[in-house]
Amino acid sequence: MIKNITLTGIKLELDLKTKKYVTKKIGALDRYLPRHARKSARAEVKIAEVNRKHGNKYEAEVIMHLPQHNITAKDSTMNVLAAVDIVEAKVVAQLKRYKEQQTNHRGKHGLLAKFKRSFRRDLN
Repeated sequence: MIKNITLTGIKLELDLKTKKYVTKKIGALDRYLPRHARKSARAEVKIAEVNRKHGNKYEAEVIMHLPQHNITAKDSTMNVLAAVDIVEAKVVAQLKRYKEQQTNHRGKHGLLAKFKRSFRRDLN
């Protein structure tokens, strides 16, 4: 669970239900982070009410501060909770890419595999 989450309502008073929902959704994103980034990760969530010609819309923006990288996602819909869901899906996709880049994939060519091959050669 991401502990450091900052919620901000712009032209909107956030009720307890919305705060809990956002904290639950964004806080659970730590499962997509590499282990080294979990403790230092922090998130800023901004929810704004935007008056448009066709009615009120809500914009949700999430900025995640990670070691060596920032991830940003933004979306707007007619419902606050739907906007949070859409932004969460966007952040998940970006976090998967981030984890792929940050994780060393050693596989069969890793350090231990090289040691095993050299050890086998020495036995023969």
